[in-house]
Formats: sequence, structure tokens, C-alpha cells
Amino acid sequence: MIKRNVDVVVISDVHLGTYGCHSKELLNYLKSINPKILVMNGDIIDIWQFKKSYWPEGHMKVIRCILKFVAEGTPVYYLTGNHDEMLRKFADFEMGSLKICNKLVLDLNGQKAWIFHGDVFDVTMQYSKWLAKLGAIGYDSLILLNSFVNWCLSKMNREKMSFSKKIKAKFKDAVKFINSFEQTAAELAIEKGYDFVICGHIHQPEIRTIQSEKGQVSYLNSGDWVENLTALEFVDGVWSVYRYVPSEFAEQIPQDLLDEEDLKAKLDVNQLLHQMKFQAS
Repeated sequence: MIKRNVDVVVISDVHLGTYGCHSKELLNYLKSINPKILVMNGDIIDIWQFKKSYWPEGHMKVIRCILKFVAEGTPVYYLTGNHDEMLRKFADFEMGSLKICNKLVLDLNGQKAWIFHGDVFDVTMQYSKWLAKLGAIGYDSLILLNSFVNWCLSKMNREKMSFSKKIKAKFKDAVKFINSFEQTAAELAIEKGYDFVICGHIHQPEIRTIQSEKGQVSYLNSGDWVENLTALEFVDGVWSVYRYVPSEFAEQIPQDLLDEEDLKAKLDVNQLLHQMKFQAS
């Protein structure tokens, strides 16, 4: 497989460990790129809803693929979100080229990109965390039901639908929250003098310029790998939203090659862990 060279890749809201996670599609995407920098902008592992009874091999393959980037020396930043907030106690932890942090500033051709998950702007997260967790369970259940309905629709050769998108579109408060979230992030970035502000959290892929009385900034959101299957890519000085298209991966890789790649990922990860153990001793 010929891999695309990408300067910076930002993914968020993968929610590994939940039924709604599209791990197979994400794995296809990760195996198709050769990033110089990989930023995982929060909610990669859904620790809120993690269950020992549900951790498919496909989810483990995503972890191994990410660690393979680390083993090869690719800078990988894991930015914490609300669903993996337990990792915030490990902020600034480094293992090889992997670094866990709460926020990140990248210098891109003389312009500064401010990257963080964005849950800090969510009032529900700040004052009613139990309500947010309850909503997450309901959201995951809705996605599971939606998957079954879409499976039925595909069998009838009918177009798939998104329950959550329809619900968000009907409730003005949801649209108002998204607009407020984006505006707040942008205004704060303008005050701090950043050129780009990059978030996740709200599962809405976006690139647009936001203005205020104090200036303007490019607001970006990487979307998610539950519904939209999107990522942000920075190539030759330009940001774009990557949208997963199944037909791009229609030509399936032979199973023996997939097994060989997975074995190499395991070996690379084991080698990385061995190196870390050796350095610690």
C-alpha cells in the first residue's frame, strides 16, 4: 500500500471501548498515511464506559498501530479529553516519541496552532459531570441502535441515516451550544495571539475563519470516528478535513499481508517497551 505523506494529522473522539467506535475504518486510515506528527486530541479511549467484557481485537489493533508510529520515532501527542480524563494525572509523561499532555502548541511554518480537546468550555462537564456521563451512555446506546437500523437499511439498498444528527438539527439548543463553543474557543485563541485553534469534543468537523472585535483566527475541529469518520490533515501549509470514504479502501489487502503488518506492529511495540525498560533500569 502506497502511503500518503502528511505533515500533521489530528484525530479525536475515537471512543475505543464503545460499540459506536469505527475501529476498522480508523485502522484503514492510519495504515494509509505517513504522518510527520500525529495528534490524538482527546477521547481516544473511552474510560468512562470501558468494560472488560467489550474490548474487540480491532480496538487493540488501533492501539498497536499508534504505538507502531511511536516505535518508528514519529512524534505522537495524546491530548486528554473528558472521556479519558483519568490520564490528566499523567500530563507531561513521555515514552519515546509519545507524550501525554492536556494542550499543545505547534509552530507550523511560523504560525502557531493551539490544540486542546475543548471540554473545558462545556458547562455540563464543569458543573454536572454525572449528567454528562449519563448522556454519554445514552449516546452510545443511540449509536448502537442506529447501527442496527443502518444495517437493515443497507440490506434493503436504502440510504443510511444518522439519528444523532437529526436530533441535533431539530433542537435549537444543540446548534446554539455548538456555535457558542466555537466562538468561545476562537475568541480565547485571538486574545492569546494564535493563528489556529483546534478542538474536538463536539463531534462536528469544521474549518472556518472566526472574527471578533480583536481580530480573527482559523477555527478547526477534527470531528470524530463514531459518526463522521473524519480527521484534520496539514499538508504543504494547508489544513483540510479528511472524510473516510469506504470506496477508497474497496481493494482489500490480502489477509496474509494484514497479518504480517499486525505481527510487525506487535514486534515494534515489544521492542519499544523493551527499550523503555532498559532506559529505566
